Amino acid sequence: MSDAAVSRYPVPALEDLPEDVRARILEVQEKAGFVPNVFLALAHRPEEFRAFFAYHDALMLKEGGLTKAEREMIVVATSGANHCLYCVVAHGAILRIYAKNPRVADQVAVNYRDAEITPRQKAMLAFALKVGQDSAAVDDDDFAALAAHGFSAEDAWDIGAIAAFFALSNRMAALVQMRPNDEFFLLGRLPKKA
Repeated sequence: MSDAAVSRYPVPALEDLPEDVRARILEVQEKAGFVPNVFLALAHRPEEFRAFFAYHDALMLKEGGLTKAEREMIVVATSGANHCLYCVVAHGAILRIYAKNPRVADQVAVNYRDAEITPRQKAMLAFALKVGQDSAAVDDDDFAALAAHGFSAEDAWDIGAIAAFFALSNRMAALVQMRPNDEFFLLGRLPKKA
């Protein structure tokens, strides 16, 4: 695959990357079976790569009141609203796997209100989208709506932080014209081969 297929910016060769960045990319490749293009595109600036993935991991890998599938729902819903093809496709694949539902990612990306998700998750996505689209309008009523569905103040922070972080990610993906990997399109849609 050529550099232009991944990003409008040059993609450095693995051997030219700092050891920690190269190790992270190889670790992901070992686990996923391929290297998601976000890793290759952001490796163009190693310091920003490190900062991006440190915050990503702090938000997406932590324990708390949100499941892994719910965290991915936030990414997919807000990325859909932000017209980010890369994040909808990549995180949609992860959502399908975590939710064990081949339809949910497309539904959440287009209109979470009609998706096969719980009322609790719909409240979560309403809050996430408000943070992502009109954060200055978030008020106590929005927190109360979350609380009515069992979300804590810390959960609200997580929901908002994920929405805000992926707003950055969506804009960077558009800026660099990041292309989704072909592998993402089928992940979680078909049963795994034995």
